[in-house]
Amino acid sequence: MMRKQKPVQDSFVRMTELVLPNDTNTLNNLMGGRMMHLMDVAAAISAQRHSNRIVVTASVDNVSFREGIKLGSVVTLEAQVTRAFSSSMEVHIDVWAEDIPSGTKIKSNEAFFTFVAVDQSGRPIDVPDAMPETPEEVHLYEGALRRRQLRLVLAGRMKPSDATELRAYFALGE
Repeated sequence: MMRKQKPVQDSFVRMTELVLPNDTNTLNNLMGGRMMHLMDVAAAISAQRHSNRIVVTASVDNVSFREGIKLGSVVTLEAQVTRAFSSSMEVHIDVWAEDIPSGTKIKSNEAFFTFVAVDQSGRPIDVPDAMPETPEEVHLYEGALRRRQLRLVLAGRMKPSDATELRAYFALGE
């Protein structure tokens, strides 16, 4: 039986927050933990939109903090499912920091989160396939299997020799 399909655009989320004093560290920059919280919320909403299910965070890929985000900045998070597997979904998040008075806007963070859709008992449940449509969506979709295999290898849940996408990418074993 073929799984239901949904365009990845249907999972798009844009969330905007203002950096307030309670969100900052002693240097008046947005705290990393607060940023991670905002990213997790935006990504979870995206995964829920795709799956129409309760979702739980399974993993977070490398999150680097390129630029400090100052007190008073406007933070915009954009999240979208890139690919769905049986019960898991990879979500890509871009974070933009905007200083309205100076008119500057920078991309401060980017990450991939993985969510698993669960039923009311907390057991994994199937999700629809993700259908990419734009060139950027196709690019992220095509890289998702490599990223998934890398996550599984690093977590010890897959043998490197079984990671066919990674072997092909690095031409390993030749």
